[in-house]
Amino acid sequence: MLNTVLRLLQARQQSLTDATMPPMDSSILTVPGTTALVLDSPHSGTHYPADFDYACELPTLRRAEDTHVEKLYDFAPGLGVAWVEALFPRSYLDANRNTTELDETLLSAAWPGELATDPVVLSKVRLGKGLIWRFTDDGVPIYQRLLSVAEVQQRIAQCWQPYHAAVAQAIDAAHARHGCCIHINCHSMPAVASSHATDYPGLAHADFVVGDRDGSTASPALTQLIADHLAGLGYSVEINHPYKGVELVRRYGNPAAQRHSIQLEINRRLYMDEHTLEISGGFAQLKESLQTLVQRLLVLDARHF
Repeated sequence: MLNTVLRLLQARQQSLTDATMPPMDSSILTVPGTTALVLDSPHSGTHYPADFDYACELPTLRRAEDTHVEKLYDFAPGLGVAWVEALFPRSYLDANRNTTELDETLLSAAWPGELATDPVVLSKVRLGKGLIWRFTDDGVPIYQRLLSVAEVQQRIAQCWQPYHAAVAQAIDAAHARHGCCIHINCHSMPAVASSHATDYPGLAHADFVVGDRDGSTASPALTQLIADHLAGLGYSVEINHPYKGVELVRRYGNPAAQRHSIQLEINRRLYMDEHTLEISGGFAQLKESLQTLVQRLLVLDARHF
């Protein structure tokens, strides 16, 4: 077992060495793959930019992160899986939101671009969870100032655009190699939903939530296979509740074209202390479970779904 772990760690390091690594000031990390599987982590970033100028306490703000998700999947590049990771924090800019999902009350001037009008989308914006976060999950204001249009546009140019370009490129490359691809959008969620997290405050979350936007971004059979695999390992699993998947699966999922995109949420209580952000004793077992899932997906032919 130890030799297997060492080989995976060596393969991960070699993948990172062989990859086109980002410059030190880059907002993302990408590792090219050779398989039909693509993983991305848009919310695990911990590099807080100097121009963020937030007003709340950093420990409070950090609870917005999908902390350690990148560590849970760090075996994947060694298996030939493409990996895309945001290094910036989601509270600075949420790459899993459309650029139209913007709260204009945060701005010092009118937004010159398009703004979302869909009531479902706007419900998240009203909670302070748009492209630029206004509140933490507990309703703590992030800013004591208004943001300029120029600085929001700069965040989009430096974070949102390169992140989406990298995910699109990884999916396109996987599809070109194999004629199909499976994209897993990797997330974590609090054990219990806070007041400004979702439309279900106080909801105790399952161990996993598998989201495909009600079958529109992936084959329901593939979604069910993932849910059944996790349930077979002893985890509680929900499908599309309370998380259906947002912009990254909506934008890149197209099951009719053999492009399957699924959002996978992991309950943080399985692997970390939600207050201190320290890794807990359950981390190793969870990581092993995720590896069995990835290995299961690697032997699938997505064209059969």
